[in-house]
Amino acid sequence: MLDKRPLLRAGVLCAIALSLAACSAEEERGEHGAPEVGYVAVRVEPVPLTTSLGGRAVAYETSEVRPQVNGLVRRRLFTEGGFVRAGQPLYQIDASLYQAGVDQAVANLASARASAQAAEERARRLEPLAKMQAVAEQDYTDALAQARMARAAVAQNGAALETARINLRFATITAPISGRIGRSLVTPGGLVSASQATPLAVIQQTDPMYVDMQQSSAELTTLRQAIESGGVTAGSTSVRLRMEDGSTYPFAGTVQFSDVTVNEATGTITLRARFPNPRGILLPGMFVTALFDQAVNPSAILLPQAAVQRDFDGSAFVYLVGKDNKAARRKIVADRTAGANWVVTDGLKPGERVITQGIGNLRQGAPIRPVPASSAQRVGAPKGGGNAEAKGK
Repeated sequence: MLDKRPLLRAGVLCAIALSLAACSAEEERGEHGAPEVGYVAVRVEPVPLTTSLGGRAVAYETSEVRPQVNGLVRRRLFTEGGFVRAGQPLYQIDASLYQAGVDQAVANLASARASAQAAEERARRLEPLAKMQAVAEQDYTDALAQARMARAAVAQNGAALETARINLRFATITAPISGRIGRSLVTPGGLVSASQATPLAVIQQTDPMYVDMQQSSAELTTLRQAIESGGVTAGSTSVRLRMEDGSTYPFAGTVQFSDVTVNEATGTITLRARFPNPRGILLPGMFVTALFDQAVNPSAILLPQAAVQRDFDGSAFVYLVGKDNKAARRKIVADRTAGANWVVTDGLKPGERVITQGIGNLRQGAPIRPVPASSAQRVGAPKGGGNAEAKGK
């Protein structure tokens, strides 16, 4: 007779396994078959509106070294690419002619002084004679005029001497500002003139440095109108830099001013920020990206990026915990991010519950079982399924 006990035992085990799987599936769906979702409560908070603008590093001061007298360059007195201080000699021009000019001016001044002394002495001697009418009154008047002309000649020759000395001093070309000097554009033996178009060298002060940024005039106008209407408040003037390689510049800068003229070709306004540059990282002409909080939205909403979805037309929407614990689809305005969150400026109200977890298969009006997003979520295989399979084996 066939023993049916093994078959009966196998049937019982299968029934138990099916029962456990059904219970686990029911538990996974939650009460009344509703999936469990995590939500966050909407709250309003101030959010900085970070602006990212491309910019160029500009030297704090730039000076072109130019000759103020004509002559041959005899020596170059600096190291190309080095640091020079204001007043430091850079070039020496042949000063022979200018030294001769000084010597001639000294001699002319001495001659003028001697002539003035003689003219004044003659006028002094004629004065008592004119009072006694021993000489003609006109002779005395002419003597006084000659003395005055001689004093004027002394002043003229003194000015000529000062000019000659200045030209002699200009034969030594000095640095007008402190900073780093570039390559020399003239060599010893080159002829230079005070009217030449090409500078001898260029000095740039690179600590601190400026960064000139370009912002659309339309964006700036919109921002100013928003500030005036009270929609946003003015932000900080502190600026951060991102370098060309993606690294962050270690020092913060400060916005100094915005230009008063719109560039007609580009429709942009120049903003200038000042940065310390003690390590010489910033170089004139370097491209950087400036980041700064140009304004603050006092009534913005932050949502985790996982909560915000996009429609086919690019518009943003979220699912909320609606009436009777049903999913409600809502369009929102989320045009920018702040860290790992979307900044929502329209479509939500404080206190509403936005679903952030378990949104993969949600549909409008679908029943849900909401729990705070910080609560533990059940994911993966249903509990007990593995044990049931093991027991079946």
